[in-house]
Amino acid sequence: MVINVVILAAGLGTRLGRPHPKPLTPLADGRSIMRQQLDHVRHTFGEQAHVTLVVGYKMDLIMEAAAEDAAFVYNELYDQTGTAKSLLKALRLAPPGGVLWLNGDVVFVPGLLEVLVPHIEAGRSFVAVNTASVAEEEVKYTLNADGYVLELSKKVVDGLGEAIGINYVAPADRAALVEHLKHCPDTEYFEYGLETAIADGMRVAAVDISEYGCVEVDFEPDLDRANALDGRG
Repeated sequence: MVINVVILAAGLGTRLGRPHPKPLTPLADGRSIMRQQLDHVRHTFGEQAHVTLVVGYKMDLIMEAAAEDAAFVYNELYDQTGTAKSLLKALRLAPPGGVLWLNGDVVFVPGLLEVLVPHIEAGRSFVAVNTASVAEEEVKYTLNADGYVLELSKKVVDGLGEAIGINYVAPADRAALVEHLKHCPDTEYFEYGLETAIADGMRVAAVDISEYGCVEVDFEPDLDRANALDGRG
């Protein structure tokens, strides 16, 4: 089964305060965040993965680092738009089928992607969630009475956990998500498009990956926590 994988790597990443794009931040194991992600993707999906990186800020550095591993989509408005518009560009250009997408600053351990495979094979749209952590800064979620995602944003009150930045849109839902991303305000995150699609009837599961280490790197303490993970593999 061919799987489309999109890594969102266009942003400025100013909060971490590095001179290079955040996905190129070195980790303790010697790899960059992006290289570790690419290695995990290849380990899980092998040659069946069609990988696309959405680039913008200092895109030449990203493209040089991943030239043999991915195709590239350019978000020329990377300094004026959020991840909703980057994802929209990628979804419009990716080959037919479902799309697994990752924020370009997510560090996670081997084995996490394997947990998602049965849901991908079942054609089920989902967000991967960590129920062990509900930080105020993170994207949080709630569920409806049927167990599907109801709310998904940083503004959620009494969230059940955090969305970790790894998500999947099934083939049957892809066109609808594209329409909702089109109508997102330019600076919004892709979660806004997911949330409005959910309100319009899309069913999105929450896949619990709490037993696997995963850190979205925004600030220096996040990088320290990411480096404490066992990211080998």
